[in-house]
Amino acid sequence: MFIESWKLCVMGPDSGSLTVTLCAARLDRCSTERYITDQSVSIFSMTRTTSVVPAVPAAAMATARQRRKEARPQELLDAALELFVEKGFAATRAEEVAARAGVSKGTLYLYYPSKEELFKAVVRQNLGALIAEGAQIAVAFEGSTSELLKLLMATWWERVGSTPASGIFKIMMAEVRNFPELAQFYIDEVILPSHELLGSTIERGIRRGEFREVPIDDAVHVLIAPMIFICLNKHSFGACPVRGPEISPDSMIATQLDLMLRGLEVRSDTTASAPTSKTRKSR
Repeated sequence: MFIESWKLCVMGPDSGSLTVTLCAARLDRCSTERYITDQSVSIFSMTRTTSVVPAVPAAAMATARQRRKEARPQELLDAALELFVEKGFAATRAEEVAARAGVSKGTLYLYYPSKEELFKAVVRQNLGALIAEGAQIAVAFEGSTSELLKLLMATWWERVGSTPASGIFKIMMAEVRNFPELAQFYIDEVILPSHELLGSTIERGIRRGEFREVPIDDAVHVLIAPMIFICLNKHSFGACPVRGPEISPDSMIATQLDLMLRGLEVRSDTTASAPTSKTRKSR
């Protein structure tokens, strides 16, 4: 003898559910008298249950949609940065950015009307904002100029050089010739402000008697060039499975700063000086 049962749950139009328990029994021929033969009992029984789904308050849904909307520009910028670094500016299509961010192309254009404007927003967020922040740090800094320079360079590497944003330098070097408008934008938003920040820092050291007089514009180029080189290597040879001289960014930056500061700092045993240039070149 055996008895098997199955439960069948049927949703009703009023969101309730009907649970039907089906029982099938095989009766032993030799002992039929031991089994109940009333079909209403032996075959199935019905019980009606109601499943209540709590309603989501309209205010909560509106808040969630608002949060999602506020996060969308950042999601688009993150997706754009990834694709620009992977494929380059010219090869990246707007619909690819939208797809990676999980929105439609039309939604992308609601926030950024063109690919050029999208790229500008990526540059402003990842480079321009950091330069502005560095300028505020420099104004409020009370320590030595050498310590300030170390702080600015360390912050730059932590926030830019060691992140995907470092790929922006490779994009500009490789493609800017074909996009003169972006070239001027980059000069105005990144190159000039960063030169102003580092140049004023070196001027601070000279004014306070910590640094010897040096051609400030040239010193800024010498300070920046190795940092750009590290980023270019990271997104070119460093991204390929090839063997070559290993570059340790942290060690190289520390060495660069040591060489720069030893050349800038005033020392009692200094016997030679570099050509002086108190006035900075006009821009």
